[in-house]
Amino acid sequence: MSSDPTSDTHPALAEDDARHASKMAKKKAARDKMMAAKSGEKGLIIVHTGAGKGKSSSAFGMILRCVAHGIPCAVVQFIKGAWDTGERRLLTQHFGGLCQFYAMGEGFTWETQDRARDIAAAKAGWEKAKELIKDPAIRMVLLDEINIALRYDYLDAAEVIQFLETEKPPLTHVVLTGRNAKQELIDAADLVTEMTLVKHPFRSGIKGQPGVEF
Repeated sequence: MSSDPTSDTHPALAEDDARHASKMAKKKAARDKMMAAKSGEKGLIIVHTGAGKGKSSSAFGMILRCVAHGIPCAVVQFIKGAWDTGERRLLTQHFGGLCQFYAMGEGFTWETQDRARDIAAAKAGWEKAKELIKDPAIRMVLLDEINIALRYDYLDAAEVIQFLETEKPPLTHVVLTGRNAKQELIDAADLVTEMTLVKHPFRSGIKGQPGVEF
């Protein structure tokens, strides 16, 4: 007897394959119809938030996509600007012509222990961000950890949202990362992803490691 699962000796499997093919054909037709109705383009306000890991990592993945497509982009780092990260090394050393990178933060608030200094750094970062966002040649701007600055009221959330809604060029994407995104920012955004913390090695006494955390 043949062991070939697609042979005539297995009619039940052949019927399963036929049902599967019919189901997938219907799904493809429905998907194609849905995609045919989506023809517009828009510069998106994108928020990555939540307690889980991956907010900045995902955003930098989008920046690398821009680089791969030859699309000019920019990064402004709030809070973590003092860190020597792998993303920063890669983009500044190899793709500086396509991606402008500005590390404006001086560390987390418990490191500086100086609210006035933190506010000044956040405001300087926001001024640079506005300059980059208004440049029509730049198609994506990542505001890394800006949600932290907004959470602590180093920046006025209403001002940030109003700027994004009224002064951002129509086809420019802006990505805002950091946990505890303000509800008004979530309401204004086009795309919001919340990273959920299920398990993290830090809780087991394992420190942040190159290639994983930075």
